[in-house]
This record gives sequence, C-alpha cells and structure tokens, in this order.
Amino acid sequence: MPKAAVVILNYNGVHHLEEFLPSVVKHSGNHSIIVVDNGSTDESVAFLNKHYSQVKLIEFKDNHGYCGGYNKAISQIEEEYLILLNSDIEVTGNWIDPVLELMDSNSEIAAAQPRILSYRQKEYFEYAGAAGGMMDKYGYPFCKGRIFQHLEKDESQYTGSYPIFWATGACLFIKKQAFELVGGFDASYFAHMEEIDLCWRLQHKGFKIFYCGESSIYHLGGGTLDYNNPRKTFLNFRNNLRTLIKNLPESERQKILRIRFFLDMVAAIQFLLKGQTKLATAVVKAYREINAEKSNLISQRELIQPSDSFSETIYPKSILFQFYIKRKKVFSELPKN
Repeated sequence: MPKAAVVILNYNGVHHLEEFLPSVVKHSGNHSIIVVDNGSTDESVAFLNKHYSQVKLIEFKDNHGYCGGYNKAISQIEEEYLILLNSDIEVTGNWIDPVLELMDSNSEIAAAQPRILSYRQKEYFEYAGAAGGMMDKYGYPFCKGRIFQHLEKDESQYTGSYPIFWATGACLFIKKQAFELVGGFDASYFAHMEEIDLCWRLQHKGFKIFYCGESSIYHLGGGTLDYNNPRKTFLNFRNNLRTLIKNLPESERQKILRIRFFLDMVAAIQFLLKGQTKLATAVVKAYREINAEKSNLISQRELIQPSDSFSETIYPKSILFQFYIKRKKVFSELPKN
C-alpha cells in the first residue's frame, strides 16, 4: 500500500481539475491520488472518469464543506500519511518526499506544510500559509512570509525546517493516526481556520507542527470565496473566536476575549467607514452566533483538555500593533521577545 494519499476535495471545480490535476499526477510518484467530490453539479465527475482512471474517486451526494467533506473521506482512506491538497494548486517535482522524510525523522511531528508560493506571481509567497502559520498573543493568525495582506518576495529567507503554530489547510501533510486521535476537523466550522483549531488541538496532545522549506507548491488562492466576500469574513471571525474559546488557557481566556471584542469592533467600524457595510455586518453576525453557542464551546474544552500555558510557537506580542502602529511589514522585522 502507498505510504501517502494526496486527497483533493472538489466542489464544482472542474476548471481547477483540468488545470492543476496534471501536475499532481505527474509529480506524486507512487503515492495514491484521491479526489473527493463534495456533491458537485458541474462536469467534475464525468471529467475524472473520462481522463483520470488512475485517480481514485470518492463521491458524496451533498456538499459537506471543507471540514465535513475531509472527515467523511478520511474515514475511508488507509494510508499512513494524508496530504490534503486544494484543487487550485500546482505542485513541483519532489514536493512530497522532503516533507515525509521530515515527519518520519521525529515522531512528535504530526503535521507539516511546504513552502506556499503564489501561482500568479511565482516569486512571491501566497496568502494561505506562505512559509508557515503563526498566531499572536490575541489570537490573530499570520504567516512567516505574509502578515495580513502584505506578501514577501521569496528570497530564500525561509529555508530548512522549523516549528510553526499552524500548517495551512491548502496543503496539509498530516499523520492519519494523529488526525483521528484528536477527532479530525471540527465540522461545525464548515470552512476557514479549521486547520488552526486542528493544529492547536494536536499541540495540546504533545505533537508538533512543522514547516518544510525543501518542498514548494504554487497556490492560486481565492478559489472558494473571494477575500472580500462577507461570507468569508463571517466564517473567519466566527471560527477564530471558536478556536480561542476552545483552546486558550483558562487563566487567559476571558482577558483575551475582552481585548478581541474591542479590536474586532474597531475592525467593524473601519469596514463601515470604507463603505463595506456587509463586511461590518458579518463581524457582528459572527459575535451573535458565538454568544449563542458559547456555553457549548466551553463544554468542548473538557474533551480537548487545553494546556495551562501558551504554545512556545505563539508570537508573544500584538501583530496588529507591530503591523499598523510600528509599521513592521515582514516577519524578520518583528521583535522576537
């Protein structure tokens, strides 16, 4: 049986399969390639059956979202390693083996990601993951190579391998046993930030998350929802808050949530001032939903058993302050302590 399975979740993405699946087939060696069709109504299934008989197809009648779709599919996959790959990614030669070798070298590494570069501007990092996911003390995610919307040019400043806080769901290498141990993705997220919650839960169990700079892929990005889509804004704010409530140390949770409420309302006001009323409404809607489910989220903490202290890979300062006030645009400029 192959050691790893490349698992591509697809929903009405035949255009992406036509453009990007050839590189996956060409450069994935003897590893399995599986396309999970999430209830598509386009020609995706017919295209795969006609042109890619070597690709295993798992079909669902309904769209279960990123989280539910992968959870259901992974229960049917037997390979030791899972490589969850977005359908809008062009892979390169030898993109799999360096990451597997890294993970094989240390039993504590449960998940990892390669270097994520932009498909449109190949000399720049891409938004979703860049050179490894980070999180600041107030729960705002960012990346080495990408802080908010500012993308760095790839000048080999992020080489080798190193621990990170979260690995991108756009190209997530994960041990199947570890994925199942923590219960997989939280399906209530539907999509967006589910990989951050998953990686945090893995760390509560003593696992590590790593970046592998010896592997590179190119991500188109924005293929599911546009970055300024109100639905995306809602999911990002709601799911970020869910992740904090479930995973923060008890001693820090209330303080950080109070600070986050203030900062998020400032963001909503800025949306209004820019005429982006729907985005401001999405932030408010996210808080309403979180308030309605807060007691249930807190009860989930008993299953997760959060650590009493922060992960060593959490950035100990405010990334908002560093970026907007101190004008620090790249990771190398950030004060480390």
